[in-house]
Amino acid sequence: MSYSIQSSEILETVKMVADQNFDVRTITIGIDLHDCISPDLDTLNHNIYTKITRVGKDLVHTAQYLSAKYGVPIVNQRISVTPIAMIAAATGADSYVSIAQTLDRAAKDIGVSFIGGFSALVQKGMSRSDEVLIRSIPEAMRVTDIVCSSLNIGSTRAGINMDAVKLAGEMIKQTAEITPEGFGCAKIVVFCNAVEDNPFMAGAFHGSGEADVVINVGVSGPGVVRAALENSDAQTLTEVAEVIKKTAFKITRVGELIGHEASKMLGIPFGILDLSLAPTPAVGDSVARILEGMGLSICGTHGTIAALALLNDAVKKGGMMASSAVGGLSGAFIPVSEDEGMIEAVKQGVLTLDKLEAMTAVCSVGLDMVAVPGSTSASTISGIIADEAAIGMINSKTTAVRIIPVTGKDVGDSVEFGGLLGYAPIMPVKEGNCDVFVNRGGRIPAPVQAMKN
Repeated sequence: MSYSIQSSEILETVKMVADQNFDVRTITIGIDLHDCISPDLDTLNHNIYTKITRVGKDLVHTAQYLSAKYGVPIVNQRISVTPIAMIAAATGADSYVSIAQTLDRAAKDIGVSFIGGFSALVQKGMSRSDEVLIRSIPEAMRVTDIVCSSLNIGSTRAGINMDAVKLAGEMIKQTAEITPEGFGCAKIVVFCNAVEDNPFMAGAFHGSGEADVVINVGVSGPGVVRAALENSDAQTLTEVAEVIKKTAFKITRVGELIGHEASKMLGIPFGILDLSLAPTPAVGDSVARILEGMGLSICGTHGTIAALALLNDAVKKGGMMASSAVGGLSGAFIPVSEDEGMIEAVKQGVLTLDKLEAMTAVCSVGLDMVAVPGSTSASTISGIIADEAAIGMINSKTTAVRIIPVTGKDVGDSVEFGGLLGYAPIMPVKEGNCDVFVNRGGRIPAPVQAMKN
């Protein structure tokens, strides 16, 4: 595919980068590990290390070259791999922590920011290997730095696996207790309807229907969208949607170019472009501020969900036209600790867990980077996961939970994660408990819309 780029587009992009926090959030290489399988754990670890370092060795250098060539920051380079529960099953091992350490070492040796895929897909049932992986998560998060873990505990076709939900809550609680300020939990995502080509951490894994190796690109530009709205003369919400659509198109075009160039340089097929608006803690790079730019006094007040629905839809419509390979999650993310506008709204008590839950019904993913009191019980965490999964299951969309119970902290305190993960005020959870409900186990059956064939 050849690209003709006008000088005006280049100037526009330079402005987006300089003034509006525009960046390509990630180039992620997905790597299939099925050919690494061995019944011997040491051999498996050796094979995994060899394949990741062989395939990914030029990723960081390529990203740096393209970033310099086009003047667009490429913030993260990442690797996603086949869910480890599938790959490690043949070993019969009782713990997969050594595999997490291998992933960590391989990722560090090639210089990437994160590696995802310490994962299990248990939406309908758990194999022995799935359970071993889930029970390995707390220790794996404690002894590694850049390994990310994800679980898929439900889907529209399968319903919700409540045994897995209960176990996930317990593992998150355990991780919080053995990692400083619960930081290990920032690397764990529990999904309903997980997509298999997601380039964003902590939920990235390389799905079983993917090619051997593939490049996925994630772009982000809340600051650009906000600036476009500020500088437009849009009056009605129809006009606002139009501005967002056009802006999403521009953002996506840059990502498309970078994706194809990276694919060419690395000799790896281009998979998808994920056009999600992912905020950062930088002032001006906030999804909440876009919603406020539409006319809300503060994110979380009445009207927030309608504004977010408009934003999400317009982003998708604009981005779809700019790339023939849109995939992943593609929409607006609402990670609390990574969005200075949301942090402010939480501090003021306007943005609550309930409101965030409702917002997840109309945007990408879900309750993301939410810090809760350290005293929050495992069953309450499982209940929060189940609520979020139900929204995803009934609405045939991806939802997820990345929740951090911060040991020793309570409502009114805050926690600092640093870097892209920002900081978060501790949010209150509901009074009461759902212990009996969560402990019943079993499955919440698939909804009627599962009967599509």
